[in-house]
Amino acid sequence: MGWIVSFTEYFASIIMNDVNSRQQNQAPNPALRPLAMSPKNPEFQAASLAAWHKAAAKSAPGGDVHALNWVTPDGISVKPLYTAEDTAGLPHANTLPGFEPYLRGPQATMYAVRPWTIRQYAGFSTAEESNAFYRKALAAGGQGVSVAFDLATHRGYDSDHPRVTGDVGKAGVAIDSVEDMKILFNEIPLDKVSVSMTMNGAVLPVLAGYVVAAEEQGVSQDQLSGTIQNDILKEFMVRNTYIYPPSPSMRIIGDIIGYTARNMPKFNSISISGYHMQEAGANQALELAFTLADGKEYVKTAMASGLDVDDFAGRLSFFWAVGMNFYLEIAKMRAARLLWCRIMKGFDAKAPKSLMLRTHCQTSGWSLTEQDPYNNVVRTTIEAMAAVFGGTQSLHTNSFDEAIALPTEFSSRIARNTQLIIQEETHITNVIDPWAGSYMMEKLTQDMADAAWKIIEEVEAMGGMTKAVDSGWAKLKIEAAAAEKQARIDSGKDVIVGVNKYKLKTEDAIEARDIDNVAVRDGQIERLKVIKQKRDSALVAAALAAIISAAEENSGNLLDLVIKAMRLRATVGEVSDALEKVFGRHRADTQKVTGVYAAAYDSAEGWDNLKKEIADFADQYGRRPRVMISKLGQDGHDRGAKVVATAFADLGFDVDMGPLFQTPEECARQAIENDVHAVGVSTLAAGHKTLVPAIIAELKKQGADDIIVFVGGVIPRQDYDFLYEAGVKGIYGPGTPIPASAKDVLEQIKKAQA
Repeated sequence: MGWIVSFTEYFASIIMNDVNSRQQNQAPNPALRPLAMSPKNPEFQAASLAAWHKAAAKSAPGGDVHALNWVTPDGISVKPLYTAEDTAGLPHANTLPGFEPYLRGPQATMYAVRPWTIRQYAGFSTAEESNAFYRKALAAGGQGVSVAFDLATHRGYDSDHPRVTGDVGKAGVAIDSVEDMKILFNEIPLDKVSVSMTMNGAVLPVLAGYVVAAEEQGVSQDQLSGTIQNDILKEFMVRNTYIYPPSPSMRIIGDIIGYTARNMPKFNSISISGYHMQEAGANQALELAFTLADGKEYVKTAMASGLDVDDFAGRLSFFWAVGMNFYLEIAKMRAARLLWCRIMKGFDAKAPKSLMLRTHCQTSGWSLTEQDPYNNVVRTTIEAMAAVFGGTQSLHTNSFDEAIALPTEFSSRIARNTQLIIQEETHITNVIDPWAGSYMMEKLTQDMADAAWKIIEEVEAMGGMTKAVDSGWAKLKIEAAAAEKQARIDSGKDVIVGVNKYKLKTEDAIEARDIDNVAVRDGQIERLKVIKQKRDSALVAAALAAIISAAEENSGNLLDLVIKAMRLRATVGEVSDALEKVFGRHRADTQKVTGVYAAAYDSAEGWDNLKKEIADFADQYGRRPRVMISKLGQDGHDRGAKVVATAFADLGFDVDMGPLFQTPEECARQAIENDVHAVGVSTLAAGHKTLVPAIIAELKKQGADDIIVFVGGVIPRQDYDFLYEAGVKGIYGPGTPIPASAKDVLEQIKKAQA
């Protein structure tokens, strides 16, 4: 308490000296004394701030108050104290909700009249199981359906395709046809329940399947409400569930926006997503800038197809990640509305709905930890609060066990109830934008907007987001941010409770959901056989031919044609194959950043020792240890793979990156051809029990069982013994420091060489 006494005494002496000086130089005037003590008096404010600086310097590091500033990964300096000086002159500090530039929210009353929609993202196994989950969630307080599709569906493959043996039903629900879609929404009234679908690659057959399923439920297209993600540019940067190259993919987006504008007035034709960018490593300013730049590109595409901006812009929506950077997440969402209004005015949009940014949010999956997983309940709650304070229109809260496996009913209930408690018990909904007027939040909102706008201008100078994506520049910016963040965690600069600080000596086992991938796939294959036997094959062939012709001639509306094909029971894979015949299938390059991890890790002990061990290996064996980092199956989430590849290379390993979407046979062949010592499999989509034993068996079959296999990613501990018995030499779950896994891999390579 000593510093408070010192501050009080010092402050009092300043004020008294000021008053005494006035009394000595002027005639006594009782009105002067209250004026001198008024907080609105600039002299009083300056004296107060000077007093605070002097008092704070006594406890600040090195006596420097500026040392308390925190420079965020976005390059924004966050101060320990904000005052009226920080908001003086800000152009939007006194705006109101429901009015331009919508910084305080798109609706005038926000949650005071209607809280955000609780929309939990879910999907797993079969359409039957997912349907049962949705119906139970709606009955227990859920307010909308958000569908997660499996990776086979995302990538446009039917469940019987040989490339998806490990993916069917594992990280979402398997959908091959209208019949699956009808089961998925059985007894869910689609004229009353809004549906959000996270789909980008196979967006045409999936959206068409939903439309036809609704028709056969008796619900017309103009009654449907919800959102299709339909955000392909983001896929080329981070999530990688694309099918076709960028140019024809943009045509598909234009056709969907055009069709829905004419036929589905309640349905949002695109959800422009920053979520997956942050999950892949982007900081808040990058996520904000790249997402809004994507939005600009989609508006240009729709307008180029002949649409008036006000005919469609009111049904564009956004999707943000909300992580543990509490203040910045709130500021990001407020800044997003400010900037989108500015962007849409640049397109001469006039309708108020065209200028409003409306958004869904999801708490961070990346912030969830495998270690001490019940901490994730707290993390999700904090992130949900940030989303609500930021003014989201709907929200998904992640389950605490999602760093381990698909969520159970128990963990899903806690996640959903987190939102219900915030809505029903806290009274947070009674006040609109409660952070408005905060010196810190108003300044931080403007700082975030300025940082993002600078990046947007850089993108525009490159010719727009399509060109920034095509060049690989945008992807590398995100990967560099991811590598830097992981290095800060591994070196202890950024604290993760239970992971790199306050660690448990022993971990409690928790229940994890397990999907029988083989059984799900067998069931889907059988249903496909029945569908193909019952349908009119000639009519289906004609409908697919019409799609091919329209793609070749750049004529007609592709969504309209695909809806007609899906009514005839064409499958997701058949429609995707038809378009692939014309558009081709996109192949991403595998460039990686270098030096970023090492630069951020330079203060940690052991780094130089490990580099020396790797150099000694090279001296002993005539070459450096060589590893290949691979992604098997249709799992395109490559943040972990890229970060590991970067860090291993910075340590001195020779590192190859296998292309995305390899089969075990292709991976084994490349590993042998490149003469690697080890293959590292990165897995986040629960296909490890099928695909990892397959790569080990394939290496053995091809006479290369001296190549060791290690695995990293989301793997339940209950599966560790299974993988070790299959021949895996190392398993590194979320939170494993990369230098620790690198040292273990080096030791395993040495054993194999001995």
